[in-house]
Amino acid sequence: MPLIELADVEAAATRLAGVARRTPVFTSRTLDGLSGAAVHLKAESFQRGGAFKLRGAYNKIAALPEHRRRLGVIAYSSGNHAQAVAIAAGLLGTHATILMPEDAPQTKTDATRGYGADVVTYDRWSESREEIGTRLAAERRLELVKPYDDPLVIAGQGTTALELFADVPGIDTLVAPVGGGGLIAGCATVAKSLRPGARIVGVEPEAGNDTARSIAAGERVEIDVPRTIADGLQTTAPGELTFEINRELVDEIVVVSDAEILDAMAFLFDRMKLVVEPSGAVGVAALLAGRIDGGRIGVVLSGGNVGAARFAELVGGR
Repeated sequence: MPLIELADVEAAATRLAGVARRTPVFTSRTLDGLSGAAVHLKAESFQRGGAFKLRGAYNKIAALPEHRRRLGVIAYSSGNHAQAVAIAAGLLGTHATILMPEDAPQTKTDATRGYGADVVTYDRWSESREEIGTRLAAERRLELVKPYDDPLVIAGQGTTALELFADVPGIDTLVAPVGGGGLIAGCATVAKSLRPGARIVGVEPEAGNDTARSIAAGERVEIDVPRTIADGLQTTAPGELTFEINRELVDEIVVVSDAEILDAMAFLFDRMKLVVEPSGAVGVAALLAGRIDGGRIGVVLSGGNVGAARFAELVGGR
């Protein structure tokens, strides 16, 4: 029995109706020419909170029994899941506490507080967010909303692909960033259900290739905290649930360098006027680097949460 099915994603879509934005799909003849494919970019940078994460966070919190939801929720995140949980909690009449690394981008920390959450910081290099989050959840009687390793979160993220396949029939290759694996697990579930022959390609930063290593080894492999500009993909191991889904449904994992990510960010800005954060640009980076082939390719731009100063620093320093 699969951990999640298409019906779970469709149920999530019903919960998210009128809450999550149906994000636009963009095309570029220049990108098509450079990649040798017909490319369709699903811009989750236009989602509420600036990333796809609202889909999973809202689906999880909305599904909680009322008495549990009233007590409040807690999450750990480097930024996008943090903002998503804060927004979802506010929409559903509860309160969020967020555990964030001390070195998280200031724009993401400020935005999370701005959405009404309490922020607790930790040192990502010496402390375990999972251990701290689990302890605080027990001490404060809060519901833990995991960033990816939860069936309701995975199903919510899968609504990204549900929209994409409805808007762009005939996609033969789906490309998505891979951090903890929730986005690609949900999207792959949809893709393989609606179009069984579709190829699923995940993209990781070179320094953060824990999922690629894990799939190659046939078991979850843990690595050191990756040093990469793709802060949303700095996981040290794939999730337990997401790994089980992705080892079955994902056809290939490719990696990109930080320099290639910067090239993709610059291309998206210069040629398509899209502001995409490093983690969100890895799919386009892989296309521009010639690592993905396909006829009709759907690519998830997972988020756009990068401040103006940081964007200028990164892209201007290429």
